[in-house]
Amino acid sequence: MPGITPRPNDRADKEERLNKTVSNKFAATQAAKTAEGAELASIKQKNARREEIIEELTEELHRENQ
Repeated sequence: MPGITPRPNDRADKEERLNKTVSNKFAATQAAKTAEGAELASIKQKNARREEIIEELTEELHRENQ
Protein backbone atom coordinates (compact mmCIF):
# COMPACT_ATOMS: atom_id res chain seq x y z
CA MET A 1 0.00 0.00 0.00
CA PRO A 2 2.03 2.93 -1.20
CA GLY A 3 1.62 6.22 0.56
CA ILE A 4 0.71 4.73 3.93
CA THR A 5 3.19 5.56 6.65
CA PRO A 6 3.00 3.61 9.90
CA ARG A 7 2.29 5.73 12.94
CA PRO A 8 4.84 5.77 15.73
CA ASN A 9 4.05 3.78 18.84
CA ASP A 10 3.03 6.81 20.89
CA ARG A 11 2.17 6.48 24.58
CA ALA A 12 -0.30 9.38 24.40
CA ASP A 13 -2.24 7.54 21.69
CA LYS A 14 -2.47 4.45 23.90
CA GLU A 15 -3.69 6.51 26.85
CA GLU A 16 -6.28 8.23 24.66
CA ARG A 17 -7.44 4.88 23.24
CA LEU A 18 -7.64 3.41 26.75
CA ASN A 19 -9.74 6.33 28.01
CA LYS A 20 -12.03 6.17 24.97
CA THR A 21 -12.48 2.40 25.32
CA VAL A 22 -13.33 2.71 29.02
CA SER A 23 -15.82 5.47 28.23
CA ASN A 24 -17.44 3.43 25.45
CA LYS A 25 -17.68 0.38 27.71
CA PHE A 26 -19.39 2.46 30.41
CA ALA A 27 -21.86 3.93 27.88
CA ALA A 28 -22.61 0.48 26.49
CA THR A 29 -23.15 -0.91 29.99
CA GLN A 30 -25.71 1.83 30.61
CA ALA A 31 -27.42 1.08 27.27
CA ALA A 32 -27.51 -2.64 28.12
CA LYS A 33 -29.82 -1.90 31.04
CA THR A 34 -32.65 -1.22 28.59
CA ALA A 35 -31.57 -3.44 25.67
CA GLU A 36 -33.07 -6.80 24.80
CA GLY A 37 -32.42 -9.70 22.47
CA ALA A 38 -29.91 -9.24 19.67
CA GLU A 39 -29.03 -5.72 20.77
CA LEU A 40 -28.14 -6.91 24.28
CA ALA A 41 -26.09 -9.81 22.89
CA SER A 42 -24.20 -7.39 20.64
CA ILE A 43 -23.46 -5.05 23.54
CA LYS A 44 -22.17 -7.96 25.63
CA GLN A 45 -19.91 -9.14 22.80
CA LYS A 46 -18.50 -5.67 22.23
CA ASN A 47 -17.92 -5.12 25.93
CA ALA A 48 -16.06 -8.44 26.17
CA ARG A 49 -13.74 -7.25 23.38
CA ARG A 50 -13.40 -3.87 25.07
CA GLU A 51 -12.39 -5.57 28.32
CA GLU A 52 -9.63 -7.46 26.49
CA ILE A 53 -8.39 -4.24 24.88
CA ILE A 54 -8.46 -2.44 28.23
CA GLU A 55 -6.35 -5.19 29.81
CA GLU A 56 -3.86 -5.19 26.91
CA LEU A 57 -3.46 -1.42 26.87
CA THR A 58 -3.12 -1.26 30.65
CA GLU A 59 -0.39 -3.91 30.53
CA GLU A 60 1.44 -2.10 27.71
CA LEU A 61 1.33 1.21 29.55
CA HIS A 62 2.51 -0.48 32.74
CA ARG A 63 5.46 -2.09 30.91
CA GLU A 64 6.40 1.26 29.37
CA ASN A 65 6.48 2.86 32.82
CA GLN A 66 9.08 0.41 34.09
